[in-house]
Amino acid sequence: MQSLTSRAKAVERSPMTFLEQLYLWNILKGMFITFLHIFKKQPTIRYPEQKREFSRVFRGLHVLNRDSEGRENCTACGLCAVACPAEAITMEAAERLDSEKHLYREEKYAAKYEINMLRCIFCGLCEEACPKDAIYLSETFTPADFARKNFIYNKSDLLIPHRINQAEELSAAKGL
Repeated sequence: MQSLTSRAKAVERSPMTFLEQLYLWNILKGMFITFLHIFKKQPTIRYPEQKREFSRVFRGLHVLNRDSEGRENCTACGLCAVACPAEAITMEAAERLDSEKHLYREEKYAAKYEINMLRCIFCGLCEEACPKDAIYLSETFTPADFARKNFIYNKSDLLIPHRINQAEELSAAKGL
């Protein structure tokens, strides 16, 4: 047989010793390595009892913010939807009525606000693009589910609870 390169070398194998034939040395070496792993720090986290520490820059589930008076910050400018590289955000603007001044800050508000979490890449560009700090990415994981339709979050799913009218829901959302 002819080799394709001139760098080919023939491998020389010495005959196996008696211990090598029994594989005893390799078994003992493997057991010693396994024994050493008992004393190392465990990489797994026992989830319900222990919580994982996140880095400062972790980006989780989206939240629509309210101001100090409980009104929605979002003015439906659409900058978050334009900045989203995955095109996961859709919104429709509406005009505020005089009777709704206690609900919305500006004359325009988002009547429909949806985020498709299956398309979202959690880049944080929507958070950076928002001039009113209406949207931010919290430290909450997106929950798992079997149905695709449950990953399209609408405005009621994303809006942080009102601090006066929904005090219990707000404390549950903050994890208190």
